[in-house]
Formats: sequence, structure tokens, C-alpha cells
Amino acid sequence: MKAILGGRLIAADGHGDFCALSDHALLYEKKIARILPTSSLDDQMRAGLEEIVDAKGAFVAPGFIDVHLHGALGRDAMDDEPEAVRAIARYQPQTGVTAILPTTMTCAFSAIRRALGHIRAAMSRKEPKGARILGAHMEGPFISAARCGAQDAAHIVPADFSLVEPFLDVVKRITIAPETLAKGSRFIRDCQTRGVSVSIGHSDADYDEALRCLTEEGIRHVTHLFNGMPPFHHRAPGVVGAALDTDADCELIADNLHSHPAAQRMLWRAKQGRHILLITDSIRAAGVGDGESELGGQKVFVHGARATLADGTLAGSVLTMNRAVANFAKNTGCGIPAAVACATKTPAESLGVYDEIGSLAAGKCADFVLFDDDVQIQKTVVDGEIVWEP
Repeated sequence: MKAILGGRLIAADGHGDFCALSDHALLYEKKIARILPTSSLDDQMRAGLEEIVDAKGAFVAPGFIDVHLHGALGRDAMDDEPEAVRAIARYQPQTGVTAILPTTMTCAFSAIRRALGHIRAAMSRKEPKGARILGAHMEGPFISAARCGAQDAAHIVPADFSLVEPFLDVVKRITIAPETLAKGSRFIRDCQTRGVSVSIGHSDADYDEALRCLTEEGIRHVTHLFNGMPPFHHRAPGVVGAALDTDADCELIADNLHSHPAAQRMLWRAKQGRHILLITDSIRAAGVGDGESELGGQKVFVHGARATLADGTLAGSVLTMNRAVANFAKNTGCGIPAAVACATKTPAESLGVYDEIGSLAAGKCADFVLFDDDVQIQKTVVDGEIVWEP
């Protein structure tokens, strides 16, 4: 048995809200065994511990979960090489991320098939020093040409469940533009009955269509709210209005470029602190620095925190999850524990894996991260083993 002492544990209270606990010990092996007051850890229990980590006042939080990322360190989930997804997974722990949903994008479907095959192979071969791979998020090709953003409209195709069906063991979420579905389409229902979450994104749907999908069709998720959809207008609320008017889970890129701090605050208030998932939407340029990069066959130019196509269109991000947590906590005033919940509990719940990961609780995987008040990562643990530290 191992233990972490001297930290501020971010754990759920009796209402399920995250709070910081001082003077508590976290006991674990591959899974979390117990959380107990440090005063209950007597000399005999201490003597039986094989390792004691002194957190020295750092936060100890569940490992972050990124359900929407394309790449990092020069690699992309669409790369036709088995090593790419594993390399992306190995990079994540230094940003506090312990589980990921590598995300494909709108390309020729033959390329998407190959990418899903590589993700499947990576799922079955856990990286010893990397984040666990939970499956894949398909961001397209079933989207709207009017709102394709940095994706290549030439490869958009009508939603077809037969294209997805061979990869039901891999695909956990699909982003679609519901207004493009043929009348009478069973696509949403077929996905849901087979365990695939459907999300509205890269969509030109009006408020009524989006609201119908979120209240009648069983869609519970919105891809990177505010981006890839019409801007909110008081006479035409669109997808943004429908998302804010329901309890739909909303992804948010909290880099202060894709969403202004004021928009982040409004989302926090509208959702009353619930149903918000922090994501990075990171591309291969993440962790590389300024210069020219690539996304879906298109040139991308990175300067500081901004990644754009040649025409200035935002092209994913170079955001890391620890910065997203820090930004969101500051911008909304919600505090570190509540921001952490948006990067852990809510994404785990949205994927149906909260009984395994997403919080510090007995019986769950020993996936956690230590960081300071500025969310600078000090140590990341997956399955009870340190996978990253400076």
C-alpha cells in the first residue's frame, strides 16, 4: 500500500460537489483504497506502507480527462502510423491528463478508418508512461459545410451508421450537424442503442432544431460550445441558445481565444456550475512552439496561444488541460475544485465511466495529479504508478 500525505485532496462532498480536504491521507495501490483523516493513520499503519509521498501542500486531484484532442508534439490522431496515438498519450501526463479520447476529423473516410484502427490498437496496448486511451471521438465527417471551421468541407458526407458500425468498440462519441440528417434518419437512435454518444457540433441548426435534438432525440452533448456554430443572437439563439436553455453537457475550450472570459462566466452561471466539460481541442502543434504546422492537410500557423489557418480561422488549439483548469477557475471565480470537476467528473459521467475514473474515491483507479495553486503539474499517477514528474 502507498500513501499521499500533506496535500489538499480534491474530492466529492456529500452532495457530489468537489471541495478541498486538508489533513487527509490517500491510500492506494492500482486502485484507491481509502481516504481518511491523517490523524487516523497510526504508527502501525504507517509502518506497513511501502511508499509515502509528501505532497507538501499541493492539490491532489483526480487525473484530468480530455474527451476532445487531435494531437500534440508533432503527432495527430489522423496520422497513418501506429505510434502517433501512443506518442500523444505519453505527452498527456505532463499536463495532468490521465485519460483521453483521441479525436478524428473530416477527411476521406478511408483515412478515418485507418485512424480508428490505430486507436483501437493503442487501446489494447496501454502505454506504461502515458494516459489511458478510452476510445475515439469522431468530429465529422457528418457535419455542416456552412460551419466546418478548419475542417475540409470537400470530405463531408451524409451520416451513415454502416460506416461507424465496424468500430463500435472504438468510437465513443460522434459530432454531427443534425440539420443535415435525411428525413426519417435513424442515425442518432442507432448510435445511442449501440452505446455511442452523439454530440451537436459544426452545425448550422437553428434554435428549434437544436432544442428538439436535445430534448426529444436524446442528444445530451454539444461540441466546443460557441465554436463551429452560429453566434448567439437574441432573435436567433441557435445551438448556443438551446445548449444554455437545457441541461446538455457542453464542451468548452478555455484558452481565452475560442471563448472570451465573459462567455465562460455566462456559461458557468447559466449551467449553475454543472454540465461543463473543459477540453483542449489540441492539434499536433501543441507542445511544439511557434511556427508552421498542419491540420487535416491544411497549413496551420502558430503564434503564442493562437493557431490559425492562412485566412485567420482558428484551427484547434495548443492549449493544455492544466492551463484550461487555471483559466476557467480564474475567469469564472468558481475556484480550483469546481474547475477540476469540469475536467474530471463531468467528462467521466458523460462517457459513462464515472464508476471507474473521474474522482478520488475508494475502488476507483488510482489516477491522480499533484499541482500547485497555479495548476503547474508536479506529479501525475496512473494506475498507482508515477508516469510523470519534473
